Amino acid sequence: MDCFFSHFATRDPGGFSDVDLQNLRKLLPVLALAIKSTALARIARTIAEVYLGHDAARKVFEGKINRGASERISAALWFSDLANYTRISASVSPEEIIPLLNDYSDAVISAVHEAGGTVLKLIGDGILAIFRADRQIDACDAALQAENLLRLRLKSLNTRRTSEGRPTTEVCLGLHIGDVFYGNIGSEDRLDFTVIGPAVNEVSRIVSLCRSLDVNLLTSSNFADCMEGRNRQRLACVGRFALKGVEGAQMLYTLVTPHHAVG
Repeated sequence: MDCFFSHFATRDPGGFSDVDLQNLRKLLPVLALAIKSTALARIARTIAEVYLGHDAARKVFEGKINRGASERISAALWFSDLANYTRISASVSPEEIIPLLNDYSDAVISAVHEAGGTVLKLIGDGILAIFRADRQIDACDAALQAENLLRLRLKSLNTRRTSEGRPTTEVCLGLHIGDVFYGNIGSEDRLDFTVIGPAVNEVSRIVSLCRSLDVNLLTSSNFADCMEGRNRQRLACVGRFALKGVEGAQMLYTLVTPHHAVG
């Protein structure tokens, strides 16, 4: 952004006059500053959207950057991680880890975004996202739509990685719905725009049970209670479980479709 190239043309048969050229030379420094300012603003917004997500970036650019500034929202919560990631990372060369994470993160993130969700955090192989809507059932439907898109992407991804002789895995997913605080948390000079609250802890505990129950999707009873029609009929109860750090045991559900066994 230290310089820019410009080209000017005219329809005048005589070309630019000396006065025209003088005026253009006077204009160029101002034009360069305007272009640089616009480009830097676009770069800053792109960086914010890539690292924070579209919704969080918009809020930051609106000036909502005070520490502790947050709003209470109701959202469907998505927490996913990779099945057998520890075993895979210990058995492949270090050069394979980043491509593996990128491949599976892209599958998850693109599915969430296509279904209208917002990705808030990438935590190693884990991804935290939210889905918001005026009605809770619509937020839950969007989360299930993202889950379906994800499974289609994983099928294609695993076929490709198998043909390349690379390790493959599945994505374990926990879904919950509840109230969370959405905003800035951190110190005076380092903030994170995210969601906090008991519901976030709960969905992280739910996904951790996928391996022991040999399924790759679990939902809370709150999430299941929000569903109606065909989506509700697809949910099957897998039992009542105590979640670490969560008061009281609760019923958990999974989708009764063939592709939901971890294997």
